[in-house]
Amino acid sequence: MARENKGPISVGRNIMGRPGKSHGRMMPVVKPKNFRATLSRLWKYFGSQRKFLMLIFIFIIIDAALSLAVPYIIGKSVDAMSEINGKVNFQVLKIMAITLIAAYIGDTVITFLQGWIMAGVSQRIVMNLRSHLYKKLQRLPISFFDIHTHGEVMSRLSNDIENVSSTISQSTVQLMSGIINIIGSFLMMIILSPILTLASVITVPMVLLLTRTIARKTAPLFKNQQIELGKLNGHIEETISGIHVVKAFNHEEKVIEQFEKTNSKLCKVGIKAQILSGFIMPLMNVINNIGFAVVAGVGGVLAVKNLITVGIIASFLSYSRQFSRPLNDLANIFNTLQSAVAGAERVFEILDEEEEALDVSEAKVLKNVEGNVQFENVSFGYREDVSVLKNINFKAPKGSTTAIVGPTGAGKTTIVNLLTRFYDITSGRILIDGIDIREYNRDSLRKCFGIVLQDTYLFSGTIKDNIRYGKLDATSEEVKAAAAMANADVFINRLSKGYDTFLQDSGENLSQGQKQLIAIARAILSNPSILILDEATSNVDTRTEMNIQDAMIKLMKGRTTFIIAHRLSTIRNADTIMVIDGGKIVEKGNHQELIKNKIMYHNMYFNQFKNIE
Repeated sequence: MARENKGPISVGRNIMGRPGKSHGRMMPVVKPKNFRATLSRLWKYFGSQRKFLMLIFIFIIIDAALSLAVPYIIGKSVDAMSEINGKVNFQVLKIMAITLIAAYIGDTVITFLQGWIMAGVSQRIVMNLRSHLYKKLQRLPISFFDIHTHGEVMSRLSNDIENVSSTISQSTVQLMSGIINIIGSFLMMIILSPILTLASVITVPMVLLLTRTIARKTAPLFKNQQIELGKLNGHIEETISGIHVVKAFNHEEKVIEQFEKTNSKLCKVGIKAQILSGFIMPLMNVINNIGFAVVAGVGGVLAVKNLITVGIIASFLSYSRQFSRPLNDLANIFNTLQSAVAGAERVFEILDEEEEALDVSEAKVLKNVEGNVQFENVSFGYREDVSVLKNINFKAPKGSTTAIVGPTGAGKTTIVNLLTRFYDITSGRILIDGIDIREYNRDSLRKCFGIVLQDTYLFSGTIKDNIRYGKLDATSEEVKAAAAMANADVFINRLSKGYDTFLQDSGENLSQGQKQLIAIARAILSNPSILILDEATSNVDTRTEMNIQDAMIKLMKGRTTFIIAHRLSTIRNADTIMVIDGGKIVEKGNHQELIKNKIMYHNMYFNQFKNIE
């Protein structure tokens, strides 16, 4: 998959050349490793919304007060309808009815306002979190993307943050409201009748025990469900991305079989999880109804003995409902909160990743570059225990062309990775114009490079925008001049909208050769002092290759150039050819010298021509 590299350079794949690696049901729970620490850290993002959160809290208290007033009003209304000296107290009944209507209207308005404000709060918090994560990704070293797949990074940027967003917007208000309602209902129940309160709360331990038991059973099932879902998504991503390969090898039936197998596994584990979690609501209803019946029975006995009124029983039953319902919801909300915190934890893991090493405090700005490059005893390994390059020494004078050849995995691309400081060397020095590149700041260093890769990446936008990526402030005339120099203007002018032709899906409506010419135009426009060409003509036909070669010759003129090539016929005119094998330079010289040596380059060159014949 293609990846953009930092800096105004021609963009293609990663220069490494490697792909980046309902109510009543228990929600799928992925538990965070450190719930409290992550929740505390997530809470800091609420700080910028403190005023709105305070307003929401006030609304929640008002809403809870109105909700708690309703059962009391209903109870008073029931008592008002009881005969007093043979008459119904219509005056009290009228006042209670008006008060009840006002309470319902107020509750509706308050609920709407707090939902409206909370929607804005959640979106702003998530916007800040998403912005911090995206900015962090731009500051991470290439090594991070080499060990994390694109899908994994995208999942954290989209799915995990969306999970946090939905939880903030829905569960936060429900959680605070539920807690206040539980406390308020319990206090009102005690005020109305301590005896009925005791009868009512006997079901609470049963509810908590049921919730805890089912949560323990469903947690591993939901975890397996997420694992199987990840496998299924990975399979879909692979087969859709590689659909041309699938069809070329007639593997449609095979990938369908693999899909059905994984899909069936996901279905089975999902059914088990959903069935088990689906038990919770019916069982809770049974427990709540038992409690309701107990309260009604005890209340009836107390009413007969004239210890309480019928209105108090009516109020109490409503309060017992308000008390038990949030208890049921809080279990589900807590599970949702755990999943959100787990998602936030995955986001914070990236935010905690070590960024590219900072430039030295007195870093120089690289300007007026001549292009003299020198490697002095350079060694490097992507891991401490494995060396990729060993004691590399060479000079590339200003304006020279240096070709780097060798077998796959020999370390060719690693050399240019170190030159551009996508990685820092383990030992030795890399010099540009006689100064160690670690003494330059990265921005100015990378501005001096132009890179044209084998797989060109084009962004969604017009052809003009993609060429201008090499110099964002370039005029239309400069863009067209660069395209003309790259031999790209001929095919661009044939398009119906010319330079304003809109490209999608990395320019799938263009041929590989056309995309490569746009990449060369982009590099020309950036006007680099040092040029890196990584297999820039390996994916095109012979005629297109000649066109690209002509454009590259114009681009290379007067610039220090490094060419990574497998097709050796394209580098015969290079000033220096370095043969890399096992992380070492095993041969160095021009084409004629290396052919005469009859060692590795000689064998590679003539083996290629044998294969062509």
